[in-house]
Amino acid sequence: MTDIAKQLEWISRLVAFDTTSSRSNLALIEDVEAYLGGLGVETFRVENDEGTKSNLYAVVGPRVEGGVVLSGHTDVVPVDGQDWSTDPWTVTEKNGRLYGRGVADMKSFSAIGLSLAPEMLDAELKRPLIFALSYDEEIGCLGAPRMIEEIAGKVPAPAAVIVGEPTNMNVINGHKGIASFRVTVKGYTTHSSQTDRGVSAVEAAARLISKIADMRAARERAADPGCPFDPPYSTMTVNVVRGGTQLNIMAGEATFDWDLRVVPGDSRQDIVDEFSDFARGLEAQMRAKSSLCRISIEQMTDAPPLAPLDDNPAADLAKAVSGRNATGVVPYAAEAGQFQEAGFSTVICGPGSIDQAHQPDEYITLEQVEAGTAFMRRLIARMAV
Repeated sequence: MTDIAKQLEWISRLVAFDTTSSRSNLALIEDVEAYLGGLGVETFRVENDEGTKSNLYAVVGPRVEGGVVLSGHTDVVPVDGQDWSTDPWTVTEKNGRLYGRGVADMKSFSAIGLSLAPEMLDAELKRPLIFALSYDEEIGCLGAPRMIEEIAGKVPAPAAVIVGEPTNMNVINGHKGIASFRVTVKGYTTHSSQTDRGVSAVEAAARLISKIADMRAARERAADPGCPFDPPYSTMTVNVVRGGTQLNIMAGEATFDWDLRVVPGDSRQDIVDEFSDFARGLEAQMRAKSSLCRISIEQMTDAPPLAPLDDNPAADLAKAVSGRNATGVVPYAAEAGQFQEAGFSTVICGPGSIDQAHQPDEYITLEQVEAGTAFMRRLIARMAV
């Protein structure tokens, strides 16, 4: 095994910060700021409106065009309700694996880069490497857009963005987009024996949920077998439902949340419009009994897909550095689509497996840490030429 002690130290350092999306990430950001500042690297925060969370970017090397952005999100998903055999906030090494929340998704990529910052400086880079750490990726890619906008406006044009989501160091040039919605149904409450007078919000919500399942099934039937995604069609699912107060009262309110995963080239708006049209028709039926009935649809998140492109310098760079000959696509969403939408050539490539993401006893293998470290060192050497 190669010497990866510094990388392991930094992975442990980042994992020790509980940056669950419901919490602030500022302690982690302050630690990285202090470290890079101590190396003489200037850092820049891009905060949320409340000042409780922040993105951070830093340019290592000359402020010239042709750099490479190293993008990683700092937030992680909760451990609540999961059966962990180790402390999720303390990295535990056993049997060739590192266990801890975020080791795969995706603190190891950023940790490797940060551990090698002194080597970046010693290499006298001819083109910069640009750290870009974001917040709230796990709840809809909410944080990165502000930072992307600032990088686009204030940093000499980078040649490529590498988003270090866990791909087992495979080169990924496509991912699905994601949008999420909260639907609130207002019914009309009566005694459950008076169904002719009342309107059950739960029953109306059930019809809307059934519509979403029908929409997914229709797209499954019409799927293009040549589509590289798995599954090869846009999907929509309802995973959170709330409603009603008591068995013998017609439910006055129900809510549910659904998410939409769109393949590149499919129209997110067409899907949303189809659902909204159905909801408007159902609402009209409900209001025939009571004008108090309502169906409201709130969009909570919206992140674009990463479209596979024939001309993708970022993918070419990642293949050259990794030694891989092929590219692939993934069904999950990431910030890569947001970078691409802003005009950056973008690819996903990082250590670890997405199969471990969000799981109890999340882990990354030492072999993947080594592979990620070797990739980063080859990239540094390339940027020094």
